[in-house]
Amino acid sequence: QLQASGGGLVQPGGSLRLSCAASQFRLEWYAIGWFRQAPGKEREWVSCIDKSDGSTIYADSIKGRFTISRDNAQNAAYLQMNSLKPEDTAVYYCAITDPCSRSPVDYDYWGQGTLVTVSS
Repeated sequence: QLQASGGGLVQPGGSLRLSCAASQFRLEWYAIGWFRQAPGKEREWVSCIDKSDGSTIYADSIKGRFTISRDNAQNAAYLQMNSLKPEDTAVYYCAITDPCSRSPVDYDYWGQGTLVTVSS
């Protein structure tokens, strides 16, 4: 199973760190991506971290504000989100693939999402 957590309500300009945890398999075998889906909108790719060298890619909409990372010892991945904006409000999902991709169709397994609400 794959589970995203760490969402919540935060004020504009605030920060959250999302976690992605796996059970029954090792995340280090895969590239890990984060996606988000706002109400009434299509799922949007956010970021991906490679399995081998840890290289990362980001969507332009969050570049410079979000940081993806992984901790293979903890079998987890993270999305540090800073300078949050109301338009970042969405359900955030982690998913696995190999290699990194921006397309959701390339991802093999999705976890349950976590809701992030940015509002004053």
